[in-house]
Amino acid sequence: MNHLLEISIQAAIEGGKEILKIYNTSFAVEYKADESPLTEADKNAHNAITRYLSKANIPVLSEEGKNISYAERKNWKQLWIVDPLDGTKEFVKRNGEFTVNIALIENNYPILGVIYVPIKKELYFANSKIGAFKYSAEDIENIDIPSILTKAARLPLSNFNSSLSTFKIVASRSHMSAETEAFIKEMETKHKNIELVSMGSSLKICLVAEGSANVYPRFAPTMEWDTAAGQAIAECAGCIFIDYTTQQRMMYNKENLLNDWFVVK
Repeated sequence: MNHLLEISIQAAIEGGKEILKIYNTSFAVEYKADESPLTEADKNAHNAITRYLSKANIPVLSEEGKNISYAERKNWKQLWIVDPLDGTKEFVKRNGEFTVNIALIENNYPILGVIYVPIKKELYFANSKIGAFKYSAEDIENIDIPSILTKAARLPLSNFNSSLSTFKIVASRSHMSAETEAFIKEMETKHKNIELVSMGSSLKICLVAEGSANVYPRFAPTMEWDTAAGQAIAECAGCIFIDYTTQQRMMYNKENLLNDWFVVK
């Protein structure tokens, strides 16, 4: 398990390097059929990540990879689920709130997750054997992976948990639905002090996992690669990641890769 974690951390960091190469240029933006943006950074990060993950000889399902039929993948016991650039809208806005997401799925549930924040040089990682951790360093790209594993801080971070004087709800900066607004109003009736924290990409899940927010309701569309790594990190940090429709843990490698609504707390 640690070997796979090391491979996925290195893959995420290498993907982040490719993203920053494009981020610092006047890049072009394409648009997919669903009108979501796509940049050269998405493609280059995908290529870098899949090169590293191929060392594990485990199939990869990536947002920017080829379409893989359910007939081909339905019997996979293990697979990587990758979003090489989660938060492309935030990338295009240049606000830094984008991530690299890598998850290892086993029997339909995430058992390992890595989320890398290239601009902030922050790394969240977890597996079901060791728990969840966060590591941050300006020179993270030059630090060997065993040192990162040794020096990272365990999640949740106690200093965040002990300082929460208000009930903090994480909401998307780019996707705010009427249902989310209704959820916030309901929480306002139950808690004296409410604070709304806006954030892009899978960072919203990370805020709950590290203990700096109480809950993240998502009543809007997401895909499996948007959430798999975050779910692994949140659950390994002791959080609950619930499919709002089934009221069970979110499952992966489904025939339809579109997620149900969910709540992380």
